[in-house]
Amino acid sequence: MDTTTRRDFARGMALAGAAALTRDQAAATPNRPPLCLFSKHLPKLNYSELAHTVKQMGFDGVDLTVRAEGHVLPARVTEDLPKAVETLRGAGLTIPMITTELTSGSDPAARPTIETAARLGVPRFKLGYSHYRDSESIDARLGEVRRDLTGLVAMAKEHGITAGFHNHSGPYVGAAVWDIRAIIGDMDPKAIGYYFDPCHATAEGGEGGWKIALRMALPRIQMVAIKDFVWEKEGGKWKMRMCPLGQGMVRWQEVFAILAAGRFMGPISMHAEYEPVDEASMARDFAFLRKEVDAAYRGVS
Repeated sequence: MDTTTRRDFARGMALAGAAALTRDQAAATPNRPPLCLFSKHLPKLNYSELAHTVKQMGFDGVDLTVRAEGHVLPARVTEDLPKAVETLRGAGLTIPMITTELTSGSDPAARPTIETAARLGVPRFKLGYSHYRDSESIDARLGEVRRDLTGLVAMAKEHGITAGFHNHSGPYVGAAVWDIRAIIGDMDPKAIGYYFDPCHATAEGGEGGWKIALRMALPRIQMVAIKDFVWEKEGGKWKMRMCPLGQGMVRWQEVFAILAAGRFMGPISMHAEYEPVDEASMARDFAFLRKEVDAAYRGVS
């Protein structure tokens, strides 16, 4: 495809995507962010069953998995993502983000995923993960991840879609949030921002680091992940144990107050990483989430 043809193709997809995005925005509640369920937690449901279940729970939309063992497999993204989006939107749900495993523009799934999502009006995608290696320097690893992302971000910019870098605790690049800033700081904020996770920020940031990280990331936060945890000693070692929302260490009132003050209106994706989990426990989590968000965003316009 030559430069002119590619430019026309991208422009056409952007216009179609903008129309679909406008429909999604009209369907969402205007005075607070859309509340979405991460579809990972309902892995056995087909698109119709997923749409019915999520709608019955009261969510505004779905954070759809487009990855290995996800609801949409990367090898079938051009065929199956349109089917999934059509079914979910047909039930009155929005799809403000998808979750991918993409970390590089050289991934064979990168272009078809980004082009298809953009054409359908899905405005954001979560990146995959990169890990630190004990045998190499931190600076070298940050440079490597940045190089890998450069092509992917250029592709996102070309198609008018935005990547979100997740701050996952542990040996992940991005765990400390500061390293995300070092990687994406001078990249186009319309093409890449933060997928902020207060739970993992609390695990890595302790008493006050999570709040500093949130304030620093706030202008470029695209999506927010919601989950909770407690520290638990097992076999003489401390570890994170995931738990239902409101039963853990995350200071949700403070988190949502900061997001509301910053006029954050991107998708909030609810996760249920604890065991045992079922639709009833997810419904209770959603009730907690909705109450906290509504309280924080009361009066925000």
